[in-house]
Amino acid sequence: MKKRSKYRPRKVFSDPVAWVINGFKPMSESGEAISLKIKNHSALTDVTQGLGDRHKVDILIAAMNMAEALHIVNPALGKEYAPEIKAAQDAIYNMAKRGVQKGSFLFTGPEMQAMNTGMEVHDAQLDVCTIAELESAIKYVYEAIKHRRARPIVEVAA
Repeated sequence: MKKRSKYRPRKVFSDPVAWVINGFKPMSESGEAISLKIKNHSALTDVTQGLGDRHKVDILIAAMNMAEALHIVNPALGKEYAPEIKAAQDAIYNMAKRGVQKGSFLFTGPEMQAMNTGMEVHDAQLDVCTIAELESAIKYVYEAIKHRRARPIVEVAA
């Protein structure tokens, strides 16, 4: 039987010049930045108030993964805050592990402080990054998950 081809055609842009020009625009000029911040802070508030579920935790994980990817893609976007981002990722990881075991997703005090700092860094990154940098960070996170460089919360039997 013949192996399946790995060929994937590229996207065809209807207006490539506008796409490039929009890539230079700051994320703060797009309306998506505000809705993204609201979604992230809403998830953090729900988890803080004890209303967190897997979906809210996934939102927080995605936010911290993007914070890490943004400073990797462009070191000017918070390379000096890498330890704070790592602490926030560790806090989410530990909270999610407990949540899967116990059924309720709650932060401890130090984890909450680390998460608040990580969210502040992520908000600041969204204020100064461009749309192209955000797209590069999304691509980086996708590749990290695809190549299994991300830490799984629930171990799946192979």
